[in-house]
Amino acid sequence: MISAPHLSILDATTGNTSPSSADLVRPTAPASPISYGLSQSAWDEHPEFLQRLVRQSGARRVGDIGGGANPMLSPDYLAASGIDYTLIDIEEGELAKAPACYHKLIGDVTNPSCGADGSFDLVFSAMLAEHVQSGEALHRNLFRLLSRGGLAFHFFPTLYSPPFIANYLLPEKLTGKLLNIFNPRDNYQQAKFPALYSWCRGPSRRQLDRLQEIGYEVAMYRGFFGHTYYKKIPVVREISAAFARFLVKHPVPQLTSFSWLLLRKPER
Repeated sequence: MISAPHLSILDATTGNTSPSSADLVRPTAPASPISYGLSQSAWDEHPEFLQRLVRQSGARRVGDIGGGANPMLSPDYLAASGIDYTLIDIEEGELAKAPACYHKLIGDVTNPSCGADGSFDLVFSAMLAEHVQSGEALHRNLFRLLSRGGLAFHFFPTLYSPPFIANYLLPEKLTGKLLNIFNPRDNYQQAKFPALYSWCRGPSRRQLDRLQEIGYEVAMYRGFFGHTYYKKIPVVREISAAFARFLVKHPVPQLTSFSWLLLRKPER
């Protein structure tokens, strides 16, 4: 069992603490776990938020789900924190790209045979949830892997943001070429995999119900609007950015581009 400290994140538009996202990992969830912001804040704040979550939760056994080639916590951080950190990925080749100092486990986290019950105090993923065949199987199996009071934190893209609709509907070879044009990256270290977007949606009542039916307490479900895929098209980029700012003030869950999701397994 892990401790239940108080965490808060800042509202992306006002800089004020959002009441709906305060005290994120306390045993009694806030009245509404739903909040919204701009997607740039999701990327900018993610590394610090993750380290704060590890530190303030008191987790000792931590699983990086789908971390593969790009672990989210550095060797220096692990040495300083003393946590037991495991990289879990279905692709052996991706795990091989990570430094040898990491403890690595080849496994499919949607499969009940992966890992022992209650083996982690905290699990997290970034840009993994959209690639699994079944979002329900992912969340159910991670629930099993968590200790009582354990936490699961996920950062993922959401439908129905236009770039991700295109990524979902178009052939994989074509979307790979488009990605290299609009958002180029290191194709070796950040390989592209087919995206299915199962359960990858913005914060809605339906999503909350799905997760609570598994047994989770939903501590935070933060939707983010906007993206950088139009950065090479100035006029479209500015229109998209303005629309994202409008949506933060007048949110439509179905139009988010990314979400942060923090889940807690009850202590009893």
